[in-house]
Order: sequence, then C-alpha cells, then structure tokens
Amino acid sequence: MKKMFSVLAGVLMATAMMAQGEPVITFEKTSHDFGKINEADGRVTTVFNFKNEGMSPLVLSNVRASCGCTTPKWTREPIEPGATGAITVTYNPNGRPGRFSKTITVTSNAVEGTTRLYIKGEVIPKPAKPVNKYPYKVAELSISDKNINFGDVYKGKAAMQTLEYANQTQADITVEGSYSNDLNAVATLAEVKPGQSGTLNVEFNTAACNTYGPYKETFYLKVNGKTEQTETYAITMVANVVEDFSQMTEEQKLHAPIAEVGPEVNLGILPKGKSKVSKVFPLVNAGDNALLIRRIIAADDMAFYAPKTGLKSGKKALKITVNTTNMAATKYQRNITIITNDPKNPVKNVKLVWEVQ
Repeated sequence: MKKMFSVLAGVLMATAMMAQGEPVITFEKTSHDFGKINEADGRVTTVFNFKNEGMSPLVLSNVRASCGCTTPKWTREPIEPGATGAITVTYNPNGRPGRFSKTITVTSNAVEGTTRLYIKGEVIPKPAKPVNKYPYKVAELSISDKNINFGDVYKGKAAMQTLEYANQTQADITVEGSYSNDLNAVATLAEVKPGQSGTLNVEFNTAACNTYGPYKETFYLKVNGKTEQTETYAITMVANVVEDFSQMTEEQKLHAPIAEVGPEVNLGILPKGKSKVSKVFPLVNAGDNALLIRRIIAADDMAFYAPKTGLKSGKKALKITVNTTNMAATKYQRNITIITNDPKNPVKNVKLVWEVQ
C-alpha cells in the first residue's frame, strides 16, 4: 500500500510540475553496448535520441563524459515542447584494449535535472606489428645489426659472431667480405637474390691483436662491388681482450706476480709549461715472478714506461710522465686503468691527483 502511494505521489508531482510548465526529458535508450570492436577500426559512435515531453523549452546546459576517450556532442539550441534532440557519443579505442564501461552525465533544466547515459563494450587489440629482423642498411643490403659485441675474449684465442642479412630489393645484390689484421668477415652468399637472406660470419682473432682490455675496430663491407670507408658501409665491433689464467698450476699461482697500488695516487705539485714531468709511479710487485704491464689506459697528456722484462719482485720501476704544457695552474684529477698479469687482480682502477703551479 505504501509503495503504491509513493508511485502515485511521484506521478502526481511530475504531473504538477508539467502543469506548471517544466520541461521533461525522455530518452529512447539510456545505455548502449558496442559489443566487440576492433582497435584497428578506430572510433565508434552511437546516438541517444530524446524528446521534450514537458510544457516549456528544454535546454541542455552540459554533457560530460567520465573520461577523455569518450566525446559527446549534443543539441545546443532550446528544444520546444514535443520536439526532439540528440546526444552523439563517440568512443576512441586506440591504445585501450579490453573491456570498457563509461558514463555520460547530462545536465539540463528538465524536471530530472541530471540524467546519466552509459556505454560499454570490448576492444579487440590490434595485431602486433612484425618485428623488422633487418632494421639496418649497408648500401642496398638489409642487415640485422651494424654493431658486434664479442664480450670477453681470451688472448690468443679466436671468437666468432654472426650477422644476418637479406635482400629486400627487387634486384640481385652481391656481397663480399672485408678483412683486417684482427677480423675476418666472410659472406656465405656471394650473390643474394631478391627475398633471399644469408649470414655474415665475423671472426675476431686475438692472436693477431696486440692489445689487452677494451678493443674496438671498424670494417667495411663491399656491396654490389662498391665500398667506402664511410658510415654507410661500416660494421663496428667491440671486445674485451683478457688473459686466460685458467691453465695455471697451483705452483704457478703460488709464485705469481701481485700488483699492489692504492686506489688513489697523489703526484704532488707539477711545474707548469713542461712537456715531460717525470714521476715514479707507486705500483709494486708483491709477488715472486715478474709483473708484466699489459696495458695502461690513460689520458693523452700522460705516458707510462715500464721495463720490457716486467717489474721484479719488490720493485716499483714504473715511470709516468705528464705533459703540463697546456695545463692551467690548478688541481687535476684523472682516472686510469692498469692491466697486468696478476692472476688474482689483473685490472686495477686508480685515481691520479696533482696540482700544477
């Protein structure tokens, strides 16, 4: 009985408001299900039609969506009693795979004041783009990479890496290997037909490489009989040449050299304007056998000199010279790397400090 009374009261109130001239907005639908839509197909749209069933003009003051992916457009001019209007709602599925549910809030001068509309659906994501297996170019040839990293390579050993290439043109392509003292690049296919692929085998021969530590070299391919020492034809390789201590016996390890130097070395005060200022560098061999300096990586304004036979046990015969010609009178700091035949600590990183006066 109470429920019937409430419904009757509501009807009477609405009737009274209509009698007083209030606009009344009535929608054909208040929700829409787009179902499954494809992200690749782009935006989808639905229209919510409505009618003014009141006694005075209806004005929509605002239509607001719950997120920026949903865009509403609506009838802006006043809708006379008995006339109709429309709210067009567009949803953008780009970058929004999966199910969605959005609300559109309609504010007007109607009896209801605020009405909510709803859209929902499910976005089927775009198919993933195929990964380009050959994103780099060497002239007309497509190649998997223009950089090769061999990582750590034992001195005296050879290491092999491969690069894949393909002919993505409509004409035949010829490929020839490029050679250097340390690298041997061999093309497995001398002639590559359109759509055909091949493998470039690059061998790094450390026996011919007279260095330890970080190593970098560039070689150049010959494509269709042409090559230049330019970026177009260049392939860059990097490696870290290390000494192989794995074959040492326990007796050899017991008498191995030991490189001792602090993390920071102060060279003191150096005179300004000199091309060679010499200092004894405090690198000591605390082991039995000779300590061999494999390489010192330092700035161009420094040079190091060590006996070819190495540092004998207990000696610090390493010498450093600093070029202060272009140095201002101030304090300096440089980081250097010392590579030796110390099997336990073959790499030492040292900070050098000094002052020029």
